[in-house]
Amino acid sequence: MNLFKAYQTAFESALEDFNQVQTPENLYLPMKYLLDLGGKRIRPFLTLMAAEAYGIGVKEAMGAAMAVEVFHNFTLMHDDIMDKAFLRRGETTVHEKWDVNTAILSGDAMLIRAYQSLEDYPQPIFKSLTRLLSKTAIEVCEGQQYDMDFETSLGGSQEEYLEMIRLKTAVLVGCALQMGAILGNASKEDQQSIYDFGIQLGLAFQLQDDYLDTFGDQKTFGKKIGGDIIENKKTILYHLAIKHGNEIQSQTLQTLLSFKNRSSEEEKIKKVTDLFEVTMAKDTTRDLIQHHSDLAATELEKLTITAEQKKRLLSLKDWLMQRAS
Repeated sequence: MNLFKAYQTAFESALEDFNQVQTPENLYLPMKYLLDLGGKRIRPFLTLMAAEAYGIGVKEAMGAAMAVEVFHNFTLMHDDIMDKAFLRRGETTVHEKWDVNTAILSGDAMLIRAYQSLEDYPQPIFKSLTRLLSKTAIEVCEGQQYDMDFETSLGGSQEEYLEMIRLKTAVLVGCALQMGAILGNASKEDQQSIYDFGIQLGLAFQLQDDYLDTFGDQKTFGKKIGGDIIENKKTILYHLAIKHGNEIQSQTLQTLLSFKNRSSEEEKIKKVTDLFEVTMAKDTTRDLIQHHSDLAATELEKLTITAEQKKRLLSLKDWLMQRAS
């Protein structure tokens, strides 16, 4: 994305410095390995973009951007352990390449190093940044626990699901943007609005991810269509189908998305997809994505930044919402 090109070279250079292997190597090599796997780097770029909107250069904002990216990857390392995942970004996960104990300890060290990335900022900026990161970190943990609870339950509501993805995904997007605003000494009102912009953007992004997993184009989406259905995940499509479907449709869906179901993968995907369509969950999900995208645009308009900076953030929103749709 052209918006990010100005940040990419600077961030990758800073990451190379961050990734200098220390001893003991079995603590630091797994960190370097995971961070070197890449990814879109959306969260740190959001911090740099927000900081720039308030007059702060890339070099000054890099510590906060690094903290966000290192924290994000710490959560991925531990998520992979809990999910017993074999692959991350197409490569072997850390706990498979090394072992579980190494991944746990290296992940713990990543969390600490995320905070260390903020240490060069003066008071009271350091205090504001660390307070925000701590608030975000505990919320991400809460979201992960809710997600684990959903895995073993057929219950839960649309509202509970939205709260789970707000905590697990959206709060870190909001945090990344607010960190940039804090660095630029933005008003409390602007800090709240840019955070809320991130929350709505994060919600819309995750809801679209749910939608594309079932109804996307596999070539552009980048992973197998129907993966959530195969794994019995209760995404927003499931909750909306349960909410709007009749009793027979709801019971059928619950049976299909259970470990007792013995359908083939192809048959299961087709049956569940058909239910998502007939109960209007497909269309309702698209409406909900648009709703949160519109709310993000509303929050953006509240910011006291230049029209050009607003346009850049709006372009970012549009780019994220148009991916593989």
